[in-house]
Amino acid sequence: MSGWTEEKRQRERDRINQTKPWLPSTGARTPHGKAISSQNAYKGGLHAQLATLNMQVKSMLREQKEALRRIG
Repeated sequence: MSGWTEEKRQRERDRINQTKPWLPSTGARTPHGKAISSQNAYKGGLHAQLATLNMQVKSMLREQKEALRRIG
């Protein structure tokens, strides 16, 4: 288990409810900050391109492997 007893969970719950750390959180305020935060869930970019390329290479290798089996 996680090592959290029910008493520890309750103490943490009470502490969080007392401090309410979510209240001062207002999100981005400036246009620049809003532009940056609007990309938080962006799934494209180099990482996605590399993943696509990796899948294509694996597919090509699989096809070559099957072709070699047919030959020999």
